[in-house]
Amino acid sequence: MVVATPNTLRRGNKKTTAFGIPTIDLSEEKSKSSEMIVKACEDYGFFKVTNHGVPNKVIARMEREAVDFFSRPVSQKRRAGPATPFGYGCKNIGFNGDKGDLEYILLEANPLSLSQRSKTISNDPSTFSCVANDYLSAVKNLACDILELVAEGLRTQDKSIFSNLISDSQNDSCFRINHYPPLTAPNHQQEFNHNWDPSPVEQERLHISPPLPTVGSKSRIGFGEHTDPQILTILRSNDVNGLQICSHDGFWIPVPPDPNEFFVFVGDSFQALTNGRFTSVRHRVVAMNSWKTRMSMMYFAAPALDAWITSPSQIKNKSIISTNNSNIYRPFTWGQLKQIVYSLRLADSRLDHFKNHTQ
Repeated sequence: MVVATPNTLRRGNKKTTAFGIPTIDLSEEKSKSSEMIVKACEDYGFFKVTNHGVPNKVIARMEREAVDFFSRPVSQKRRAGPATPFGYGCKNIGFNGDKGDLEYILLEANPLSLSQRSKTISNDPSTFSCVANDYLSAVKNLACDILELVAEGLRTQDKSIFSNLISDSQNDSCFRINHYPPLTAPNHQQEFNHNWDPSPVEQERLHISPPLPTVGSKSRIGFGEHTDPQILTILRSNDVNGLQICSHDGFWIPVPPDPNEFFVFVGDSFQALTNGRFTSVRHRVVAMNSWKTRMSMMYFAAPALDAWITSPSQIKNKSIISTNNSNIYRPFTWGQLKQIVYSLRLADSRLDHFKNHTQ
């Protein structure tokens, strides 16, 4: 694992820092990998994995299907929407007024739902669903491997105590593909892609919607800061910059893209499962002078709706969880947390609603 000394940059009133990203080689001995993953989850809530075991051809096929979908005219893409929450969406994020400069498809990560949704996404729905299922099976296995390494690193008796939550046949995991337009066009053209809805400037001029949020004068928010509510997020992107994570001390850390590897985010549910020892990482996507589109694919590993999110009794001790031996959060189900997620804005803290104030 490489962690470089921070080099602070100032952009307006925002702090940004160049930083080494924790990198875990999954081909290393398990005891070493598990310790490094636990440390990365504690220090950042985020890390990159190499030698992950997901075949390149599986990734490439999924990317080709996504590129094919997003290259279509808007009128065709809208047949897969609106996102409520699943389906095709553009610029609107969630139900409470959040906006970003992107388009996306959000899918349930189960074969039956994928088979149905594929009919509105692809001209060859059987191929799309087959490709998506292959990809999701591979990244789900990766997520389970990581969760079992975490359990080993936390010295739990049951090494599958976390992975069982997402391997349950009723798991509520989902799959999202985000597609971000370039900030500037090649040859400085104003209209770079007629398959996109009007640009933010045009939207304002035509009174279609409020302008999208910006960061400084030469960047634009693609996806605003937030944490993921699930247990883990497994992300793969193309070679375009934009992802940033927020460190515990408030610095925004640019994450260099690596299309050959996967990035892993600790989610709110994992923070609660570890009684606050791990912290879900705040992150965002910022378009910064790129003339290439960014595309990222996220697998959100979630348990069944009725699964209880609470720190396991066998790991509630000072040496494993934290210096605080009492429960920070009262027990709640994934379904209860999901209801809170849908009721709040993107940047709001969801776990505050489940803090145990009687401790």
